[in-house]
Amino acid sequence: MPAGDGIVRVSRETKGRKGKGVTLISGVPLPHQELTELAKKLKKICGVGGSIKEGIIEIQGDKRDLLMEQLQKMGWTVKRSGG
Repeated sequence: MPAGDGIVRVSRETKGRKGKGVTLISGVPLPHQELTELAKKLKKICGVGGSIKEGIIEIQGDKRDLLMEQLQKMGWTVKRSGG
C-alpha cells in the first residue's frame, strides 16, 4: 500500500488475534506525538482500547464506519481498504 499519498486507509484485521478483530488506520501523515494524540481521541470516541504499532493505529473491534466518519470530519481523505 502506497505511503504518503495523503489518503488515510481504514481496514479490519483478525489474523493472529485469536479471532478478535481490530480496526487498522494507516497512512496518517502525522509525527509520532500527534499520531498518539489522534489515537487517544479515536479510542475515547469508540469507547475501546487500542495501540499504535509501526505508525498504524489499532482500535479494538470493528469500528470502521464510526472511525471513517470521524476522520472525515477532521478533514482527512479516507478510504476503506482490505477485510
